[in-house]
Amino acid sequence: MLKIYNTYSRSLEIFQSIKPDQVGFYACGPTVYDEAHIGNFRTYISQDLFRRVLEHLGYVVTHVVNITDVGHLTDDEDQGEDKMEKGARRLGKSVWEVSKEYLDIFQKDWRSLDLLEPTVWCKATDYIQEQIEVIQAIESKGWSYQTKDGIYFDTQKCPDYGIMSGLKIKDILAGARVDMGEKRSSTDFALWKFSPESPKRQMEWPSPWGVGFPGWHIECTAMSSKYLGHYFDLHGGGQDHIPIHHTNEIAQSQGAFGTSLAKYWIHTCFLNLKNEKMSKSLGNFVTLRTIKDKGFTAQEFKWFCLQAHYRKELIFSWESLKSSQISLQRLKPFMGQDLKEYPKDDPDLKEFMQHLCEDFHTPKALAVLWKVIDKPNAQICIPAMLKILGITQKTSHSQKVIEMSSEIKEQCRLRLEAKLHKNWKESDRLRDDLMSQGYEVSDTTFPHFILKKEGTIVWSTEGYDQSSS
Repeated sequence: MLKIYNTYSRSLEIFQSIKPDQVGFYACGPTVYDEAHIGNFRTYISQDLFRRVLEHLGYVVTHVVNITDVGHLTDDEDQGEDKMEKGARRLGKSVWEVSKEYLDIFQKDWRSLDLLEPTVWCKATDYIQEQIEVIQAIESKGWSYQTKDGIYFDTQKCPDYGIMSGLKIKDILAGARVDMGEKRSSTDFALWKFSPESPKRQMEWPSPWGVGFPGWHIECTAMSSKYLGHYFDLHGGGQDHIPIHHTNEIAQSQGAFGTSLAKYWIHTCFLNLKNEKMSKSLGNFVTLRTIKDKGFTAQEFKWFCLQAHYRKELIFSWESLKSSQISLQRLKPFMGQDLKEYPKDDPDLKEFMQHLCEDFHTPKALAVLWKVIDKPNAQICIPAMLKILGITQKTSHSQKVIEMSSEIKEQCRLRLEAKLHKNWKESDRLRDDLMSQGYEVSDTTFPHFILKKEGTIVWSTEGYDQSSS
């Protein structure tokens, strides 16, 4: 039984899909005017886990991820410059070139993290007509109005506007300090913006109201409903989406379709840099490229993220990432195994899944994994756990070293045999003898060990077949 914390109701709920054994899952993707930072990727790693758990439980998941390449203004609302236009000016390129460049980088980073490929990638600029149609549906209900600079959603028409953020509209208005212009209320937001005469925009389209471009929020309502229907199972994003973007998505859907768009809303908490939020606007963000330049892998960063529950703030530091790297080294012998089937009746795997079914509680699930690592069932259980977590990339555990003597190989074989027979005294003696000859002996899981020399793995005793050495 899977339980999910639903931000919409602010409570832990038993997950029940709208259609039996099927899940429609929409996730807000990047705005491709710059590289995504590791805080963004913490959210995508969490969402990958959600999907993997759902699929392990037998659901067929239709996973839709959007790409924002128009309409996202610099203040996340209706003020400032389009982020895509700003990125194009910074790089001296067209917005279309910028979009392609950063989308390519984003998808390369996505795959380096071994995240499951979405069922659909959808770019906002490919769905302009669908966005216009949703705005027309809102307009036909009388929930929009026109100003000199665009078409706006009238939040006063939405009786429970702000319900997900836990604020009532009167409370939001009381704290508002914005230049309203012709807006009727400070919470009203743009559905369609008219193109200014100057400077000339690179992205604009004709519409029933005039030449312009869509607001940021309308794209997600239009694209999610196109692929998943007007009411689907699961909508994910970062916690920063709650007060504005997702609140406005819900309002639009209520105006257009009479639904809250998704049954469950699930949000991942921030990944911060010690005492401050990581963001592109502050210029203090770390990318996966930075991670790799420092000698770490994308998978080690993924493992770092899984140490914390997705609804808890995670503080990034290079020291913490190093600890995760060391921790993951112990699991390398279990990675990349081609599982034909899961050990479904294994009590440890059942306990592992019970924790993941409690709102995807990875810290408790990982505690079970480490408890299993020295058990006889580790060789079948831990690969299954890693696959569910998405730690699946194959790694090489042995390298041919032609100068390695037959005597050293024989000592390795004898030590493995001693461990198998629980002859710890002889096992320790052989380990000390190997170390005296300049080798590092790294015990992984009972009864296995890895032999290293000068930082290079030269012998992997992962079983009796030593032909790979």
